[in-house]
Amino acid sequence: MPESLLMVVGWWAYALAQLVTAATQPAELLAGAAVAAATLLAVAVAVHLVTARPGAANAARRGRTIRDRARRARIPRQLDPDAAGRPRPRAPSVLLSAA
Repeated sequence: MPESLLMVVGWWAYALAQLVTAATQPAELLAGAAVAAATLLAVAVAVHLVTARPGAANAARRGRTIRDRARRARIPRQLDPDAAGRPRPRAPSVLLSAA
């Protein structure tokens, strides 16, 4: 965790502790805890948005481009090895060839 996030969480924990000691009725405590939790969630989301990786959108676009290029690629034409005028490929043998 980044140090700044730990500082923010620690500050909110301190604020919540002060709220618990200042509340005189359970309804005040519940309302204060709800406000503190909502604010903490908003701060956590803001920190996440600020520290998000800047190239994430470019990576998604690059992946989509590569997939589109792969879909458009033509499959090479298959050649008939037994067509007229083509020499038949030979497997290597134990004996050396005469040529």
